[in-house]
Amino acid sequence: PWNRFSIHVRDDHGDPMLAYEGNWRDIFQNWEALLQSFPGYFVNVVAKFVNATTIEGYNPYRISRDGIDWEVPDPDDPWSHIGYWGDHQIVYLMRLLEMWDRYEPGARATWLDREVFVCADVPYLLADHDSMVRNPRDTITYDVGHAAAIAAREDRIGADGRLLVDADGSLLRVGLLEKLLVPALAKLTNFVPDGGIWLNTQRPEWNDANNALAGPGLSMVTLHHLRRYLALLDSIVETAPGDSVAVTASVGEWLDDIRRILATHAAGPVDDVERRTIVDLLGRSGESHRGRVRRGVGSEKVVLPLADVRDLCETSLAHLDSSIAAGRRADGLHHSYNRVSFPTDTTACVDHLGPMLEGQVAALSSGVLGAEETLAVVDALYASGMYRRDLDTFLLYPPTALPSFLERNVIPAGAAEEVERLAGLADIVVTGADGRMHFRPEIVNAAALERLLDRVGIDGETRTAWLETYEEVFDHRSFTGRSGSMYGYEGIGSIYWHMVAKLLLAVQEAYWDAVERGDDGTVIAALASAYRKIRAGFGHRATPATFGAIPTDCYSHTPAHAGAQQPGMTGQVKEEILARFGELGLRVTEGRLSLAPGLLPAGEVLGPDERDGSAELTVCAVPVRVETGPRDSVTVERADGTNETLDGLELDAERSSEVFARAGTIARIRWTLGADTMTAWHHTASVG
Repeated sequence: PWNRFSIHVRDDHGDPMLAYEGNWRDIFQNWEALLQSFPGYFVNVVAKFVNATTIEGYNPYRISRDGIDWEVPDPDDPWSHIGYWGDHQIVYLMRLLEMWDRYEPGARATWLDREVFVCADVPYLLADHDSMVRNPRDTITYDVGHAAAIAAREDRIGADGRLLVDADGSLLRVGLLEKLLVPALAKLTNFVPDGGIWLNTQRPEWNDANNALAGPGLSMVTLHHLRRYLALLDSIVETAPGDSVAVTASVGEWLDDIRRILATHAAGPVDDVERRTIVDLLGRSGESHRGRVRRGVGSEKVVLPLADVRDLCETSLAHLDSSIAAGRRADGLHHSYNRVSFPTDTTACVDHLGPMLEGQVAALSSGVLGAEETLAVVDALYASGMYRRDLDTFLLYPPTALPSFLERNVIPAGAAEEVERLAGLADIVVTGADGRMHFRPEIVNAAALERLLDRVGIDGETRTAWLETYEEVFDHRSFTGRSGSMYGYEGIGSIYWHMVAKLLLAVQEAYWDAVERGDDGTVIAALASAYRKIRAGFGHRATPATFGAIPTDCYSHTPAHAGAQQPGMTGQVKEEILARFGELGLRVTEGRLSLAPGLLPAGEVLGPDERDGSAELTVCAVPVRVETGPRDSVTVERADGTNETLDGLELDAERSSEVFARAGTIARIRWTLGADTMTAWHHTASVG
């Protein structure tokens, strides 16, 4: 009708922030209330993140100025590929949610039922579960017809055309709870007990050096992050104002399926048959959900009791904790990635790959380990093959020596006796001068062997025996990608500075967790020592000759045979910014800004008469100075020329909110560390 209006608010990038519909009188009479309902900073950032998630629980390739983007196959480009990347939607969303609550306590729960969030509409069709089991490397079909429909909708309505629409053509809107649930349900759908999260969407996780794991790979990395994410989700739901939330009907059914499956099978070690049963049930629950939403069935809303969400979190956590316990290695490290295989119709087997730094970081970040367990993992890292003593830091993986093709391509003596009895011997095998048997060099992979077997007419048990022998010789299932074949980038013998920075931040988080829990001072000091020891290995502490480049510049990696390579704004910068604020001791808890020194070298703190030094910084554009004095205090210097001095090292919520809002009312803050604080600080540093 002519007197009905809708207002759609978007940010600078065209991403939807808020939608409002109503009578024009309602809008103009309640304009002030409408303005107040616009999202704040954190919900806007979270919305940009979750709005890119599909209703099936996956993220597209990226978000750009043009909106949501996904990879498109290109027959003319041999590097063209499609797929969903794995872990970012869990780990980064989780950290955003944690930070949001520190700045705006309780705000997350108020958005759980506000239907202002949307879903990406990506023209990918995921295969059914049985097809994934048969060939986990080929699981996505690009739906050309659906892509054309999205493009037509985009031409008609703009960037919103890439979002999912309901049966009547309007955008499907859901609450925050559904947006937080869906990626977790997608990960649980691909949970393999005692193995990890199945990487069956044709893409690896953040580390594309492990791209060959996409398919049979299982990620303990994502499992560790999912564990912390589900614990966080449980705490958010616990604080919700009501006892139920409306969600899309199919999502509610999906949640009930997974909750029932995990509750029916007790958490704990499983054999191959029990593992296959759980994998099939979970996989088919995701398949059923995808089928319902593709057909447009189940887009109506149902009421989801929050008690069911909490039950899902509790049940899932028990299963994940059991897998984490099973993933602890004898050397004190944790498994990072595993492989899954389905040798029979009733079994699912898990094989382990070697240790990786990424897995240790994920374990430290999972929320499972206590302070002493954290220290044990750090000690195990320094004792492992990942420690590079000359640079006092860590490689992504222990270095391996690659055998030559002639060294690898040798059929073992025991297998050679069996091979001699198989048909097709002359077409498949050659005998070397030393009498050993080798596969012909043109058989570059198992697919080439299968084509050869087709050509010579070999099938049945003989065909299976040839394929098994070939895999025994080359072990292609263990191939991880360039991390196992190249010596540059994130390859063999490489330091990847972003991951070392993630390690640094994980140990720092463990330190502050121990401080907040009130752990024993000796343990806290040991964590501080572990942090400083890892920090000492970073490039900016090295000389140019040692680092192989200007140490204060950002570099991607350092290979074994050269200095630091690939300058640029790498991911390390993000972790380093977070770590530096933690070193400075600036903490935000329950909406209050405080100073908690402990990791900052005491020499960086200014004396009361000093004017220069590194312990001057800004927080939300407000200059901050850290200095010593007779007692702990914080002085707020206001823009109007007045000063306010508070006892202790914490700003109250009102003054903190002025800082966070960049209101301009506070011109400067001076934190003063008293003698008792400095004495305790120096003691912690000396014990550490």
